[in-house]
Amino acid sequence: MNWETPIHFARPVRLWSADPIQSRRVSWLELFFDLIFVAAVAQVGVPLGEDYTVHGLVRYALMFLLIWWAWLGHTMYSTRFDADDVVQRLLTLLQIFAAAAMAANAKAAFDSRDSAGFGAAYAVLRAVLVVQYLRARRLKETHRLTTLYSVGLGAAAFLWGLAAVIPAPARFWLWAMALLIDMATPWLAVQYTHKCPPDAEHLPERFGLFTIILLGESVAAVMHGMESQETWSPSAAISAFTGLSLAFGYWWWYFDGARGAAERHVTSGRKTFLFQVWSYAHLPLYLSIAVLGVGVEHVIFFTSGAHHHREDAWILTGAATALMTALTIIGFTSDDAPMRRPSLRRWLVRVALCFAALPASFVATAVLPCILLTYLAVLCAAQIMLTTSDAMDEPKGESKEPELVPDLQSR
Repeated sequence: MNWETPIHFARPVRLWSADPIQSRRVSWLELFFDLIFVAAVAQVGVPLGEDYTVHGLVRYALMFLLIWWAWLGHTMYSTRFDADDVVQRLLTLLQIFAAAAMAANAKAAFDSRDSAGFGAAYAVLRAVLVVQYLRARRLKETHRLTTLYSVGLGAAAFLWGLAAVIPAPARFWLWAMALLIDMATPWLAVQYTHKCPPDAEHLPERFGLFTIILLGESVAAVMHGMESQETWSPSAAISAFTGLSLAFGYWWWYFDGARGAAERHVTSGRKTFLFQVWSYAHLPLYLSIAVLGVGVEHVIFFTSGAHHHREDAWILTGAATALMTALTIIGFTSDDAPMRRPSLRRWLVRVALCFAALPASFVATAVLPCILLTYLAVLCAAQIMLTTSDAMDEPKGESKEPELVPDLQSR
């Protein structure tokens, strides 16, 4: 964005790819938008901290899915279309308010009035996105894509809004139909994705920033747990340090080992498929980060001598397994994955490490909680060592260092 350009009330929407020379970076408004949505995720996670059970997890997962899906919809639109005018900013403000309304109505049961408000707020988010796509529909290059999104998201928004005034259990059937249409729409438009690709740098940067902010919420959860300790026991101290280590390790693995925020060039059908896998793999990644953060806070809260219950141990190890699996998949879909493809033996070791967390649930009730967290941190460290060593073992022919030699000699 050129900061010297005045902001107009309304101007025609254009494709970012129409001006390939212009650098595409995350704007301050987009960063603010991401902060609001991560705050909504944290707010929705409050009931999970009080009910760290399978029931609480299912409830949280559905609400997390809708918040993340709303964020993804806005992000995919903004990475393709340049519409920075007053109208776009007002529409973004409306989306931010709807996200806040979703978080405010996320504490009651599914058959409550609050959950109806949650669905209504989500309907507003989708309706605003429909308006944004209708603004971009005049572009000939993306006419079919924007038409598909407008029709699909519009139908879903109507069902979400209708469900808000329909009592349970009929409301749940409307939710299921709306969610099916909502999630199927991008796949119906996938044939047009590489014809109008998302920005190769901007979109991974958005995902990377969302990851950073979400990991920050995990750190805040550790701090919250630390505040609850009046007299520090060794177990609580180890749990707090290990919880921070896990957040740090997942950051390291995501950005260096899996290269989750590296450029994504969507130039063919195969790369379109890998792009879809990469983007959808962030759902279990983000959900697992949030669930694991709540679980670590839960562990730090434990009084001296307390142990895990079997159910919360399964949730904690299951979240760690899903997180490591998602990071492994994300690493496989990167543009440079073929150049640093590990051997079959290393892949088998990686997969085994992903699922090595689950057996720990059988002994979690008999050992100190900090031991389970330490074990998860060791698994994460092993994965980091494997993925970063793969990057160091790249073929020498792909190295960029020789390109610098003539430049240095010329000087």
